[in-house]
Amino acid sequence: MIEIENLNIFQDNHQIFDNVNLKISSGEFIYLIGDTGSGKSSLLKSLYAEIKPKSGSIKVGEFEIQKIKDQDIPFLRRKIGIVFQDFQLLTDRNIYDNLKFVLEATGWNEKIKINTRINEVLNAVHLNGMKEKMPYELSGGEQQKAAIARALLNKPKIILADEPTGNLDPEKSIKIIQLLEEINLSGTTIVVATHDYEIMRKNKKRTIKCIDKKIVKIDPESL
Repeated sequence: MIEIENLNIFQDNHQIFDNVNLKISSGEFIYLIGDTGSGKSSLLKSLYAEIKPKSGSIKVGEFEIQKIKDQDIPFLRRKIGIVFQDFQLLTDRNIYDNLKFVLEATGWNEKIKINTRINEVLNAVHLNGMKEKMPYELSGGEQQKAAIARALLNKPKIILADEPTGNLDPEKSIKIIQLLEEINLSGTTIVVATHDYEIMRKNKKRTIKCIDKKIVKIDPESL
């Protein structure tokens, strides 16, 4: 699903990664850890072509990031669901309209199909009955669930979650990880960048660490 070979990434002439190799199989659940500034977010951004590699290669599904044309990036991103720490919901509209906005922006135009898909994703994240709520009427955990619902809209093969529990208390954090595990069971590949070692101890998965411009494997039992 994701293949990285001999990857070098720079930002503002600063090298983030040096000759990195990584393979993530379809259906895996991966934790990506590392200190602040170690490159976790940069690596995720490289997977959806926000950052292009200086050299080496990144393959995400059938897309080769180092060769991708600008007009093809939206098609790549429809294959990837992205979840952010700060939810990034539109605050001027309810949850239904937040999701409808994304579907219409990605080419959906049949009202019945839009309504059906929104109901499907809200059901998947256990937010039944919440579609008329405004974001500010939801708890932090519920807002993150809505953000995950948004990421699921176009049936992505991969979900990239960048510190998805960073603004949540421990109880809500566990529920978000459990929700991602449910989604993973359906075959979706999940990559979670996090510094929350408590959730990693309770929900052990393959773990990789960004350190010294490299990526190294970490034994989950050592966390």
